[in-house]
Amino acid sequence: MLRSYQNNLARLVEVPAAELSSATNLVWLDLLHPTPEEEKLVNDLLAIEIPTKAEMEEIELSSRLYTEDGAEFMTMTALSGLDTEEPIKTAITFILKGNTLVSVRFADPRPFTAYTMRAMKPKSVVCKSGAEVFLGLLEAMTDRTADALERLGNEIDQISRDVFRKKSSTAEKFQQDLRSIIEQIGGKAELLTMVQESLVSVSRLTAYHGASNEGATKAAREARQLSKLIQRDALSLGEHARTLSTKINFLLDATLGLINLEQNQIIKIFSVVAVVLLPPTLIGSVYGMNFDIMPELHWDFGYPFSLGLMIASAVLPFLYFKRRGWL
Repeated sequence: MLRSYQNNLARLVEVPAAELSSATNLVWLDLLHPTPEEEKLVNDLLAIEIPTKAEMEEIELSSRLYTEDGAEFMTMTALSGLDTEEPIKTAITFILKGNTLVSVRFADPRPFTAYTMRAMKPKSVVCKSGAEVFLGLLEAMTDRTADALERLGNEIDQISRDVFRKKSSTAEKFQQDLRSIIEQIGGKAELLTMVQESLVSVSRLTAYHGASNEGATKAAREARQLSKLIQRDALSLGEHARTLSTKINFLLDATLGLINLEQNQIIKIFSVVAVVLLPPTLIGSVYGMNFDIMPELHWDFGYPFSLGLMIASAVLPFLYFKRRGWL
């Protein structure tokens, strides 16, 4: 899908596909799951070469940030589906050629839709050039990431309360709850990793774009100022994400520790039971031997005496363990 926008009275106006070749003041060409025909149209219109999806997914910095034929090619790692159970990473390429921005993407992050709707309102956002649209999109994605981090922090706080407040009455239910918490922790850790990767790519994009535009005009100065602001936001959010990662690792260690403690408690109980039952077992084994001469065999009180002896030999170790605090 190809959507084209031109600037008209400080707002974006969509250009029909039939009028694209004759349109003036184009500021943004948005390629979403582009077809070969759409790619060729943009290539011919701006005299650039649209990178393929495989090229966009390359991780080398030289393959993500470069200048070619007077155009800036900048590829970032963006996040899509942050409100869903399965957020994904996706590569988005921004190409700045003159006054026109080309965005190439194979997912539809919500900031694109939100920014487009705002930019189509009069004097809502600054969108007089492709560079301003580019920075506006980066700012929208950074704000979206900040919201996701805030929500993630609240969810991690809830997990922390679940870990350190035992609500289950049985050990089995408690261990099931902890196993569920481990699964939640794994999901949050994976999302935090993706967020950090995205924020690093935003910082790199803004630094590269700022270094590539050292003009002395008012628009260039404003663009550099906005780039620095977005970069600072990305860096501060990255620090916050690392703090949450540290907390996630602590919660994972604490959860595994609680599970081990619960399992050790169960093993300790079995060990104590075995020790408590060992003397009665010994007594029962002695009186179960088939010897002719055993004084208690013909004693009227031999049977109750042996039962009492076994009970006493079991109760005394139990009381001793209880007094020492081992139970």
